[in-house]
Amino acid sequence: MSMSTPLKLFAVAALTVTSSMTMAFEPRGKVECIAPSDPGGGWDFTCRSVGNVMQELDIVPRNVQTVNMAGAGGGVAYAHTVSKRAGEEQLLVAASTATTTRLAQGQFQGMDADMVNWIGALGADYGVIAVSKDSDYQDLPSLMNALKDDPRSVKFAGGSAKGGWDHLKVLIAAQAAGVEALPRIPYLSYNNGGEAMTQVVGGHVDAFTGDISEAQGFMESGDLRVLAVLAEERLPGKYSDLPTAREQGIDALGPNWRGFYMPADISDEAKQYWTDAMDTIYESEEWKSVMEQNGLMPFHMSAGQFENFVKSQIRSIEDLSKDIGLIQ
Repeated sequence: MSMSTPLKLFAVAALTVTSSMTMAFEPRGKVECIAPSDPGGGWDFTCRSVGNVMQELDIVPRNVQTVNMAGAGGGVAYAHTVSKRAGEEQLLVAASTATTTRLAQGQFQGMDADMVNWIGALGADYGVIAVSKDSDYQDLPSLMNALKDDPRSVKFAGGSAKGGWDHLKVLIAAQAAGVEALPRIPYLSYNNGGEAMTQVVGGHVDAFTGDISEAQGFMESGDLRVLAVLAEERLPGKYSDLPTAREQGIDALGPNWRGFYMPADISDEAKQYWTDAMDTIYESEEWKSVMEQNGLMPFHMSAGQFENFVKSQIRSIEDLSKDIGLIQ
């Protein structure tokens, strides 16, 4: 017996509704996370630690495979994602403030922040400015006043290259304090934060610029004294006695956030799934434990809010980089 037209329409409509209900995105098979560095770095840590928590929370069907893709300060991974992985809905790429710094300075040639999807941030290593225990500088304003009198009077040491994130943290604070002639402030680049702190503690350089997590050892031994944390408010727990730059009248923020982007041309459903996943991870006890063990501080934004933050940070770093003559 043939189906009448109204029944046919009803059946088609029901099939359409059922199909749309089953089309909601869920990852199947392999989920990949690109760490734009060799094993052992911050991006590698982001992929591996978040991947483990995703598995524990059943956000992914199997293990998350970390793929290390070092080169050009994250540029190789960015170019690979843009040019070869568009539309891939099970690919995450670890990112941080180092990513936005390089985008701001045009180091990912021919590419910009609009070429990927920014999914979320899951914590931050906040910047600090610190001195040795015997330093004459007792607070951030006194150090900044010295720079106002003579920009070359205070030498800073950090673990990034000139123009990199450690260097920029000093300049962000100095600019907020009203210091002029920012390019004249001496900055000495070392292979890592440990080397830079050794120079400061040894009395060879005046001040250290880096992140709170890498300064923990020298802080606990009493050899390094933190003048300011570049955070919105005081950090929790054992860091609660460290003053912020803001409370000393200098509106300087320096979060080295940890998060992810994804390729372009993914579906809205997939983007929403991974955005929700970031929210779930951040609220979980498993992730809170990872943050505490690794010195990560509260910092969370998802999807639209995070994308706006990324683009705002890029504009700020671009303006600052122009001010100090790093870019035209």
